[in-house]
Amino acid sequence: MEAIVHNTLHTVPDDGSTCWSTRSLGAKHGVGKDTVQRIWKARNLRPWQVDTFKLSNDKDFEAKLVDVVGLYLDPPERAVVFSFDEKTQCQALDRTQPSLPIKPGRGRTMTHDYKRNGTVDLFAAMNIATGEVLHDTKRRHAGADVLAFFKWIDMHVPRELDVHVVLDNLSAHKSEPVRTWLADPKRARWHLHFTPTSASWLNLIEGWFSVLTRKALKNTSFTSTRQLEAAIDVWASHWNNDPQPFVWTKTVDDIITKVKRGRATLDRVTESATHH
Repeated sequence: MEAIVHNTLHTVPDDGSTCWSTRSLGAKHGVGKDTVQRIWKARNLRPWQVDTFKLSNDKDFEAKLVDVVGLYLDPPERAVVFSFDEKTQCQALDRTQPSLPIKPGRGRTMTHDYKRNGTVDLFAAMNIATGEVLHDTKRRHAGADVLAFFKWIDMHVPRELDVHVVLDNLSAHKSEPVRTWLADPKRARWHLHFTPTSASWLNLIEGWFSVLTRKALKNTSFTSTRQLEAAIDVWASHWNNDPQPFVWTKTVDDIITKVKRGRATLDRVTESATHH
């Protein structure tokens, strides 16, 4: 059993496969696949499973983390805090043949292939207090497009309130048109809070994009970008009829502890690989 566990954790098959299967590992050790399966289950091993990760290398990681999480957990008074980003290249995909409807004993069907009918870029900003989302669709996401959306946000916030926006480090967010507009004394109420690089998980609007994709954009067809935009508009409108704010729960200390643990593990793996 220990040999099977060791091979699972530290080796791969000679045939070039990226991980062992129960059959291939069983054949190597002269046991049945069910025996390997029981050993994996007992040790909670899933060699086929891969989780993605990325540790931020931002030199100002902790300062930006404290800033953004502080906004989520203790937002300033007389201010509106938005989580903003773009979902780029939303595709209007149309299936090559009509889909079959759902019926008892069978789910609805869709062809595996499709034709592309263009793309749109979705801009969205979530009010973290209410869960309401401002959105717009554009053909690109250059500095001028970001500025137009910022002006859209500005129109929706009462003049007596400050505007705080959490966003990532996309160059368009720091473009000359945006910087010039924000530098005007009339925009003194505006404050941008940039997330650390490689830390999209810190931006709450990403969760909304995920829900939108799963519920309105996936497993369907669009004959044009106009139809895609209409679907986004309808779904977003219904969301705002009963908005659900995303509540941030992780403290800065919890996150920093986890990041340090991840960096220490990564350093050990890197050092081990170098020595080999």
